[in-house]
Amino acid sequence: MTIRDILWGVKTRTLEQRLEALEKSGVRIIDPRQTYIGEDVPLERVAEGVVLHPGVRLHGSKTRLGARAEVGTEGPATLMDTVMDEEARVASGYVHGAVLLKKASLGANAHVRAGTLLEEEASTAHAVGLKQTLLLSFVTLGSLINFCDCLMTGGTSRSDHAEVGSGYIHFNFTPWGKHGDKATPSLIGSVPRGVFLRERRIFLGGTGGLVGPAEVGFGAVAGAGQVVRHGIAEGHLVLQQTRPIDRAVEFGRLDAVMPRAEKNIRYIGHLHALRVWYDKVRLFQCPPHRKAVFEAALELLDGCIEERCKQLGRFLEERGRVLPVISAVDPGPCPLPLAADAVEDHIAWVRSLTEEQVMAGSQWLEGVVEGVSRPAISALA
Repeated sequence: MTIRDILWGVKTRTLEQRLEALEKSGVRIIDPRQTYIGEDVPLERVAEGVVLHPGVRLHGSKTRLGARAEVGTEGPATLMDTVMDEEARVASGYVHGAVLLKKASLGANAHVRAGTLLEEEASTAHAVGLKQTLLLSFVTLGSLINFCDCLMTGGTSRSDHAEVGSGYIHFNFTPWGKHGDKATPSLIGSVPRGVFLRERRIFLGGTGGLVGPAEVGFGAVAGAGQVVRHGIAEGHLVLQQTRPIDRAVEFGRLDAVMPRAEKNIRYIGHLHALRVWYDKVRLFQCPPHRKAVFEAALELLDGCIEERCKQLGRFLEERGRVLPVISAVDPGPCPLPLAADAVEDHIAWVRSLTEEQVMAGSQWLEGVVEGVSRPAISALA
């Protein structure tokens, strides 16, 4: 029996006892007087080597911090039901219901809500708001950004990554109808191609915005200082001027079901493809000590799919339509050469794949997108 087993067997009735138990297990707490660990936090899920700076508060039975994760480097930080993989960082702010994979980082004054996933080395600078946001490997967000209800991928490495400039907003609310709606998710890049880290990076210039739901292709560039309203084709540079409008507003008016519903359904198809990727590839190959991280990511993706179906259902109901069946499909066997042993470095494994293997894997995931979305789109046509 190890000292950790003994410590977890002790009923830690007070905050001081919980902090002491963590310190004895190898967690570095810079100032215990300014650190709070909730009674609902499972202490055994805070790994050896974690660093907690002054002003850190941990809450929630789902909270988990991997080895060498660090919280509160630039100010007070509150984590609730948040999972941080090894070497992930939260500088300061509030994070609830998020999953951060290895070396992902959130800058100072982050405000992150449920449904947010940052893959390896994805990052934000200071004062960024995220909710239902999926940033795949290496995607980088600048400062002072509101980027909810998006999935973004693109690029090949930490030095060749998709990026959103500072002062950017993803507009995720439409005012039309009785209460408005949030059937507005935007797909920036794509899952079947983006997960293989071989696509051109995407750049959304700062002091601008994107009106959802929109679709942006790989290699696209949006010039700074504009609001993009119609998406961007792959490999295109866009600089749009806003057309002046001055007319009476009718909030009760309803826009058409299409193309918004179709964009929502395709987005859901990409979420299903990402879920298959995590279930059949990432979870299958992950080391045992990190398995819980990817199980949390799968649970998060299930929540994202549920949220998107709920918002689309509300949008359709107000327009007299019924949400079509949008269900998971059998992806068939994975065509990739999965490792028999655990893969510690997922990025290195992806880079080791041949172009033929990447093509087969991309087609496999694209089959999931089509299998999920095509019947639902046809049902609304």
